Amino acid sequence: MGIQLKANQRTDLKQSTSRELRQEGNVPAVVYGKDKEPITVSVNSIELLKTVRDEGRNAIISLDVEGNKTVDVMLHEYQVDPLKDELIHADFYIVDMEQEMDVEVPVRLDGESVGSKEGGVLQQPLYHLQVRAKPNNIPEEITVDVSELEVGDSIMVSDLKQGRNYEILDDENQTIVSVTPPEEMPEEPETDDADAEPELVGAEKSEESEEENDKE
Repeated sequence: MGIQLKANQRTDLKQSTSRELRQEGNVPAVVYGKDKEPITVSVNSIELLKTVRDEGRNAIISLDVEGNKTVDVMLHEYQVDPLKDELIHADFYIVDMEQEMDVEVPVRLDGESVGSKEGGVLQQPLYHLQVRAKPNNIPEEITVDVSELEVGDSIMVSDLKQGRNYEILDDENQTIVSVTPPEEMPEEPETDDADAEPELVGAEKSEESEEENDKE
């Protein structure tokens, strides 16, 4: 069962009304889906943020829309005011619980690699994976254990264990994480005799000639 979230239907779409909603702690939103008529609603900003923080971006939300039946949705997109750091709009996508869908899932590294302890550098080129699954089988995150990685080792998409109830769509030859050798510090250049200050041979000869002239 998805997480419950209440929504109020919104019929007045004026900007002034939307501003009032935000001032009251709500965020204007649209609920839509394949072959579904879009519904304009508003939801409590704090409740929505709490749901995403606690359950993850791909959580299935049972949206209880006032005047309509409850629909299963996912948060498809949202907009944030960069100055006020607050939600200004959200899009919910109605999901079919029996239909597979493609989503982006974050990758979390677990453990400290052997190679890192020996001075190697842990690098993670891939932070998200594209996954295809039914809504209830979409993972919140994909955990990759790096504790046994030594310097020179890597984990690729193809190395992830089989038997999952979801399909990873990324190229199996893509590297998720690797441990590279420590960067070698450049050696201090040795002082070369050629770089030393040249002797003024001509000047010495000139001084000797002057001394001989003085004697004459």
